[in-house]
Amino acid sequence: MPQKVAIIGTGQTKHAAKRTDVNIRELVNEAVTRALIDAEVQLDEIDAIMIGNMEPFEGFMFPEHWAVEGWGGYLKPSVKFNTGGTVGTTTIAASYYYIAAGIYDTVLAIGFEKQSDGHTQTAITTVGDPVWERTMMAGAVGNFALMASTFIAEGGVTDEHAAKVAVKARHNGARNVNAHLQMPDLKVEDVMKSELLSWPVRKLDMCPQSDGAVAVVLTADHLAKKRCARPAWIRAVTTAHEQQYMGDSPKRLAVMRSQTAASRRLYKMVGITNPRKELDVAEIYEVASWAELAMYQNLGFCEPGEAGKLIDEGVTLMGGELPVNPSGGVLCTNPIGATAMIRVAEAALQVMGKAGEHQVPNVKTALATGYGGNAWTDAMILSASF
Repeated sequence: MPQKVAIIGTGQTKHAAKRTDVNIRELVNEAVTRALIDAEVQLDEIDAIMIGNMEPFEGFMFPEHWAVEGWGGYLKPSVKFNTGGTVGTTTIAASYYYIAAGIYDTVLAIGFEKQSDGHTQTAITTVGDPVWERTMMAGAVGNFALMASTFIAEGGVTDEHAAKVAVKARHNGARNVNAHLQMPDLKVEDVMKSELLSWPVRKLDMCPQSDGAVAVVLTADHLAKKRCARPAWIRAVTTAHEQQYMGDSPKRLAVMRSQTAASRRLYKMVGITNPRKELDVAEIYEVASWAELAMYQNLGFCEPGEAGKLIDEGVTLMGGELPVNPSGGVLCTNPIGATAMIRVAEAALQVMGKAGEHQVPNVKTALATGYGGNAWTDAMILSASF
């Protein structure tokens, strides 16, 4: 029988546009130290370390090699993951499977990015086909502008709906001591008047670029129960991939086939038939306000065409029926190599009751997702019990 797996500790840095006070080694060490303290585990009790990072975004190869003292990898088995926007959830998923298979009992998962050392948008621009796509879809902004414009044409969402999502995220982020953007007074009209980047996407519709790191301690059931009063059990993990020209996406990116496939498979694995009713919280990888609206539909929170209605009715607010990204989400914090892992760490904090000012009451079941430019999705369910 596979071992059951639980998260027993998490640690994050203070995320910011530029962490000039630390190098990568020191940045990673902040998160690792906090995770070990939270889990009440010593480094010599860690069997293996899994690392997630998008090295093109720092602009040099293998940054984890010279930072090994920062993440405690000396003489320990370790694996590096680099899968784009999903790298953080991929790293957690691999840690989960190593423990479930009985290869290791306790694993430290780490995600980090120091984007101020490189130029992220230059790397993302090269994703688009140079002849057919790049002139319209260069970088993240171009991709999400195409999503938003076709989403509007399909009906059911407006720029005001997107602005409400942006406001929700920034108000939530203001409750999160680690969040990069702290904007408690942001209003819908502020978002709609912000700088137009590529119609209809405005500056405050998009996520920031952040420096930051996160670490998560995972362990097998026989140790989790001894070490943690309320572990966050990983009930199920799944992933779905789709290789495609981005411009060939159905309805131009708003329909995320990998996300739909992964989430439906995940729900079936744990017996969820109505995610809006049966999930207590969701931490999803929304790169833009428009993307969150699209994900409401793709993750089964509402029917197609009803995403705008969901935000209008306050369903996804902190006090709503299904709070989405109480941490502030990617719209507040985006150190890409760590971003998806932050979704898992924040979901775990909610289940463990450790989320502080952005804690949702009585969380028993949480969804966490990673997003890789529509072509791939990771998803997992965390629970207070197994």
